[in-house]
Amino acid sequence: MTENTTPPTNVSSEAFVGTGLPTPFGRGLRNTSATPLYCANHPTIATTLRCNRCEKPICPKCAILTPTGYRCKECVRGQQKIFDTAQWYDYLLGFVVAGLLSLVASGLVIFVGGIGFIGWFLVIVGAPTAGVVIAEATRFVLRRRRSRALFITVLVAVVLGALPVLLVRLLVLDFFGIAFQGIYLVLATPTVYYRLSGIQLFK
Repeated sequence: MTENTTPPTNVSSEAFVGTGLPTPFGRGLRNTSATPLYCANHPTIATTLRCNRCEKPICPKCAILTPTGYRCKECVRGQQKIFDTAQWYDYLLGFVVAGLLSLVASGLVIFVGGIGFIGWFLVIVGAPTAGVVIAEATRFVLRRRRSRALFITVLVAVVLGALPVLLVRLLVLDFFGIAFQGIYLVLATPTVYYRLSGIQLFK
């Protein structure tokens, strides 16, 4: 009696358990032939899932869930390049505009925070608003050109713009001022990123 070494011709939904991916059925292209498929990037892993764009066989490790179904990493990267419209000078413009506005906002945070108890409330409410203003002003200057690297550059500028005020507060040991700057950066920075990238926190 010989041992059956023929690889499986399909992968059930159980193959996706523990991978963090939803089951692929109905999301991608499935192999319906009798010939077993193997992942293009992992030749030892049998699969029935194909990229729904290039139809390359992919395993759960290589599958990326998009709004239109599962795709391979190469197709996803290629699609992202289409939306990267930033020019080289946009990085300089975005950095300068976001940095200057963040410097102004961090100074206002210290002023508002000094009002008293209500100052804490105003800082917490105002920090995301400042993030929206910075994002929209930067987007206007950049004429809505975009790229992930550009967004990260703007975020770095927001943090660096607040550093001068933060360093002054550290030198004078103004712990409340340091706390206000922390609140501002924690709330404003992600707001800028989500606003620029178009990600919706709440739908």
